[in-house]
Amino acid sequence: MSKGDFDDIHSRLQALLPEGWFSDKIPVLDAVLSSFALSLTWCYSLYTYARLQTRIATASDSWLDIAARDFFGTRLIRGEGMPDNELRRKISKNLFCERGTRQAIIITVKGLTGFEPIIIEPLRPADTGGYGIPTTGYGMAGRYGSRSIPLQAFVIVHRSVKNDSTDDSPQYETSDISSHSATENDDMMMLSGKVTDAQIYAAIAAVKMQGTIVWVRVQ
Repeated sequence: MSKGDFDDIHSRLQALLPEGWFSDKIPVLDAVLSSFALSLTWCYSLYTYARLQTRIATASDSWLDIAARDFFGTRLIRGEGMPDNELRRKISKNLFCERGTRQAIIITVKGLTGFEPIIIEPLRPADTGGYGIPTTGYGMAGRYGSRSIPLQAFVIVHRSVKNDSTDDSPQYETSDISSHSATENDDMMMLSGKVTDAQIYAAIAAVKMQGTIVWVRVQ
């Protein structure tokens, strides 16, 4: 007998009866108590189930999908046949992943492809070189810096061999990735499976700093 099961509730109902009013065996009384016990057992099971759905760590079934939609809209949805524990792991990972930084893009892209991307910020001397620093670019082929394109960056993504798309040719994005809806990506930090260009663009758009333009080339 455990808390809330039929035997537990049935014994609780019996304990409420006045002493001496009934004998030990009364079929009609037992039938009435059993009926009430069955109903209350179902109510208690519903209560325990509903209580579990109030936390991501214990939610299940469609309630876990509702939690994902509450936090991410359509950016993170359950894949076909995905178990609850896997969806729960993805929700937790995306809730606490880094955003709005250069490192956030590196972490996101590496999680998708297995390779760190090359990031070039025209206003960052460490990326382009400059006067009086070891990365000076005089007499060398390299990257151009510019102050005329602030709040922009170029990201070169190397596609994983295992996650290759059906098209083997290099893919070049001709507009900034903010134009790609995050709904194209069903997991902002996908760690396995086939990754499309659209998912890479959407993943970067989800973690880049707002107000910036990021140009992406996938190769």
